[in-house]
Amino acid sequence: MSVFEIGMLVCFGFAWPISIAKSLKTKSIKGKSQLFMYVIMLGYLFGMAHKISNDLDFVVFLYGINFLMVFIDLMLYYRNKKLVTL
Repeated sequence: MSVFEIGMLVCFGFAWPISIAKSLKTKSIKGKSQLFMYVIMLGYLFGMAHKISNDLDFVVFLYGINFLMVFIDLMLYYRNKKLVTL
């Protein structure tokens, strides 16, 4: 466990709810990239895999929460994309 790793995950953890709220409020996909969200989710999966296989501690929980928030934002992206095309 590293203080810097925790700090990074906490900072990202504050950013994702803001992105989710924006997606809910605007119902727009403008400024969103599904590829970016997939890459971020892959990064969180790699982080969780490392923690589980080498250095299991509570930080894996932060990776999981962040992954879940990106997944929610990605699902909102697809919902909003469908709304825009209607």
